[in-house]
Amino acid sequence: QVQLVESGGGLVQAGGSLKLSCAASGSIFSINAMGWYRQAPGRQRELVATITTGGSTKYAESVKGRFTISRNAKDAVYLQMNILKFEDTAVYYCNAPVGPYAYWGQGTQVTVSS
Repeated sequence: QVQLVESGGGLVQAGGSLKLSCAASGSIFSINAMGWYRQAPGRQRELVATITTGGSTKYAESVKGRFTISRNAKDAVYLQMNILKFEDTAVYYCNAPVGPYAYWGQGTQVTVSS
C-alpha cells in the first residue's frame, strides 16, 4: 500500500506561481514513476506531468515551458507551476502506479483568477 498526500494548492492570480508537493508513505520502495494529473469541473482527469526514478520527464503540451516536475528520491514529488493561466484551474492529483495498481492522493485545489 502507498499513501499520497498533496499540499500547496490555493488561489493565485493569472501569471503567478504555485508549487505543489506530494509526500508518499507506506511501501515507497515499490514506487517507480510518479506524476501529477488534474481535473477541471465537467472535464475528464488529464495527465499534467510524470517523472521516473531516473529523472525522465513527460509533460502535457498545455503546460510545457511553464510547469516543472521534480522528485526527491522515492518519497516526494513536486510540481512548480509558473505563468499560471485561468485554464489551469483544477483539482491536482498526485499519482504513483505500482504494478497493476494506481495510487492517488486526495487532490489539492488550484484556482487561477483572471
